[in-house]
Amino acid sequence: MKRLLALLITAFMMVGMMSSSAFADAAKGQKYYLKFLKKKTSLKGSEFAVQHTQEEWKTLFADGGAKFIAEYSTKYPKLEKFFNGDKFKNKYMKHISDFCIEYASDSGNVPSC
Repeated sequence: MKRLLALLITAFMMVGMMSSSAFADAAKGQKYYLKFLKKKTSLKGSEFAVQHTQEEWKTLFADGGAKFIAEYSTKYPKLEKFFNGDKFKNKYMKHISDFCIEYASDSGNVPSC
């Protein structure tokens, strides 16, 4: 009985850890913004995020971020290759999206970057 209980607890913990890493994270998005975008946009994170409202950011990042990539590749040509890369689309975009939505102009939140 103890062994079965230990196995179930271990299984729940593993599932919990795996599922939490699948969700977007505004803190990770802030780190990715600082690492990949800040220098090339010449904007602080707070200046970047307030360019749109939460709904506008959601619209830009919908459908695989096509509108975001189109708009910001035009504004910042140095970032076009990065935005169109698989790593951005598969790893960074969901977190940067969450960062932008969390600190949008109508959110009332201000990032520390």
